[in-house]
Amino acid sequence: MAILEHAYYGSFGYQVTNFFAPSSRFGTPEDLKKLIDTAHENGIIVLLDLVHSHASKNVEDGLNMFDGSDYCYFHEGPKGVHSLWDSRLFNYGHWEVLRFLLSNLRWWMDEFMFDGFRFDGVTSMLYKHHGIGFGFSGDYHEYFGESVDEEAVVYLMLANAMLHEVYPLVITIAEDVSGIPALCRPVEEGGLGFDYRMAMAVPDKWIQLLKENKDEDWNMGNIVHTLTNRRYKEKTVCYCESHDQALVGDKTLAFWLMDKEMYTNMSKFCKRSLIIDRGIALHKMIRFLTYTLAGEAYLNFIGNEWGHPEWLDFPRVGNNESFHYARRQWNLLFDNCLLYQYLNNFDIAMHHLEVNHPWLLSPQAYVSLAHEDDKVIVFERAQLVFIFNFHPYKSFENYRIGLEYSGTYKVIFTSDDEAFYGFTRIDKEYLYSTVQIGLHGRLYSFQVFKACM
Repeated sequence: MAILEHAYYGSFGYQVTNFFAPSSRFGTPEDLKKLIDTAHENGIIVLLDLVHSHASKNVEDGLNMFDGSDYCYFHEGPKGVHSLWDSRLFNYGHWEVLRFLLSNLRWWMDEFMFDGFRFDGVTSMLYKHHGIGFGFSGDYHEYFGESVDEEAVVYLMLANAMLHEVYPLVITIAEDVSGIPALCRPVEEGGLGFDYRMAMAVPDKWIQLLKENKDEDWNMGNIVHTLTNRRYKEKTVCYCESHDQALVGDKTLAFWLMDKEMYTNMSKFCKRSLIIDRGIALHKMIRFLTYTLAGEAYLNFIGNEWGHPEWLDFPRVGNNESFHYARRQWNLLFDNCLLYQYLNNFDIAMHHLEVNHPWLLSPQAYVSLAHEDDKVIVFERAQLVFIFNFHPYKSFENYRIGLEYSGTYKVIFTSDDEAFYGFTRIDKEYLYSTVQIGLHGRLYSFQVFKACM
């Protein structure tokens, strides 16, 4: 992120001044190549956060008024200005703009060997209103009416067709909040050709719940709907929080859950606290439920995996150009006296579990239960049964759940493990045998003697 050259650090890289230069504030182009080569040597795929949706208004060091006019690369007049971002909007109907942007894609792939792109601001590109003041209901007239910018749609189709033809292993991800159909279907099918879309409603939902509701009032059906509301056979990147949630003015998930005691009771040597116990438990459950139910790829962001305590901020006039919050406190993770390590242990274990039972490659889960009074969610995916108990104080014995496949089951993963700062109350050795009693629309069922606590 923030790789393309930008003059204003506080823009987080989204006010690009030079599309063909890696930002000099991070080092030389050779340093970036070395970083990517090292990642590849370790089996890590590297994607570039790409801003082709708009450009900086800067005249001296940007494309704006490149030839003395305001329409060389951009739309003329007010149409060429994004009113919220205060930036210039490309005219995708101009042949030279297409040449410029497509060659930009080739340059980053050929010169730096990136593995693909996350296209920023796709919603702004797709619609003439740029999504400003517009709430998408999902009605098809919103996606195929006069508000759609057909020239931008054609550019995105061209970009994806070119990338996937020239670089067969390329990965492209769209940041889109509108839910436009066929965004992630191949161009030859009439789609826009992306491989994944970002599940942007998911982190918004978690932050909304933490802001507006006590966890005992959370609606299980609403959570399940948000996590499963995605286009059929269009792959989704799911995540719990990003810079949209963790920037100044908001809080990280961990901070929303535990800010009352995060500066005082995160030591292993403190007496156990209900706030910290509850916060750590919910942080684990939020991440695991999102990971297993909400998509075909999973994203961690800026310390989310170990519960970073504080927000992000960038030097700007409003904070007297301070760098104080322009960092992640990785030292907290590596302090063995603090509890952050347990959240990170849980993250590592989640990924190992997915490697052994690849649910991300499996069809969307079948949710058999979202019980509002019990606060229990049950679903099946990748031949596993997932049980989440969000009730603030109840555990359940002899809790019967339905499932599709008969056989013998055992617990292979629980958030209550001591390694994850749990209480080790779940018996991982007990074998659960199904009976031919259908329940919740499934053919079989068994009783869970102790559901997840």
